[in-house]
Amino acid sequence: MSISACITSISGPVLLTEERAFLRDAQPWGVILMGRSCVDKRQVRALVSEVQNTLGREALIFIDQEGGRVARLKAPEWPKFPSAATYGSLYEADNDAGVEACRVGHQLMALELSSLGIHADCAPVGDLRQPTTHDAIGDRAFGSSVETVVALAEAALAGLQAGGVAGCIKHMPGQGRAAVDSHHDLPRVEADKALLELDFSVFAGLADTAPMGMTGHVSYDAIMPGEAATVSKTIISEIIRERIGFDGLLMTDDLGMNALGGNLADRGARALAAGCDVLLHCSGFLREPAQILAEMQDIAGAAGELTGKALERASRAEAAVSEPEPFDVEAGWARFETLMTQAQAGV
Repeated sequence: MSISACITSISGPVLLTEERAFLRDAQPWGVILMGRSCVDKRQVRALVSEVQNTLGREALIFIDQEGGRVARLKAPEWPKFPSAATYGSLYEADNDAGVEACRVGHQLMALELSSLGIHADCAPVGDLRQPTTHDAIGDRAFGSSVETVVALAEAALAGLQAGGVAGCIKHMPGQGRAAVDSHHDLPRVEADKALLELDFSVFAGLADTAPMGMTGHVSYDAIMPGEAATVSKTIISEIIRERIGFDGLLMTDDLGMNALGGNLADRGARALAAGCDVLLHCSGFLREPAQILAEMQDIAGAAGELTGKALERASRAEAAVSEPEPFDVEAGWARFETLMTQAQAGV
């Protein structure tokens, strides 16, 4: 079976006839669920089951579930988890408590996901927060020091893994210095190489832990001015693969964002030529099913077949998903709430 080197989305809470035909023919490597596709637990389980039955295989189902304001599964149907910055604040007050809270919180989150058939999460964020960091990242970052972000991102990945979910570290090689929102414009980072080394060090510290990584639509004056990491062969080969040492599956950030310019097919072709393994498209700005389907078709057309090294990395990412570890959920929630009380108290 030929598999396309892409991850595409669904237009709503049920799989439409046209989408069923698309999935069957295009065979995207994975499918990502946006908020528009998540109403309640029974509905999500049914949707996931239908997607996989249509594909004829147990493809990875992805979601953006970081906690805080980036949560496709929303309360009150699902628990509300804290932002990365909340864990960071607790870590600064008490290192051990911060790490424990982050790991337990992500394990509880992963158990929610895996119970729905979702086994891949586009989290955690590994960006270093700066005074100029745009709100597009903001409190999604664990903190501003390499030590804090590495420790907590590692804990998040471990918690997800323990709950049966593979994590995806983002946004490589670092978006924390971006002062504009890549959903709308291409952020230009003017920092010199010495400062950028701090950003790279975070991802280097997680390179052997994260099964998947996501690029950032960000340009770096000190490396390749005006060229976003997602479509830069230099940044992917020399920085992400060599300097950072990441050999996991590398996916693009959402190609529907406007930072890259050009049409979707052009964006996809440039990203693959630069060295990305898989194209990600969420249609996050769209609501009309026909438009979403048309964009998914464009992405699948640009993606081509998943082969070679990219296929090998994709297979390793799939193999990173395992059964959830035995866990006393009630005791886990009790401990987590205790730790969150500490965080709120500023302990």
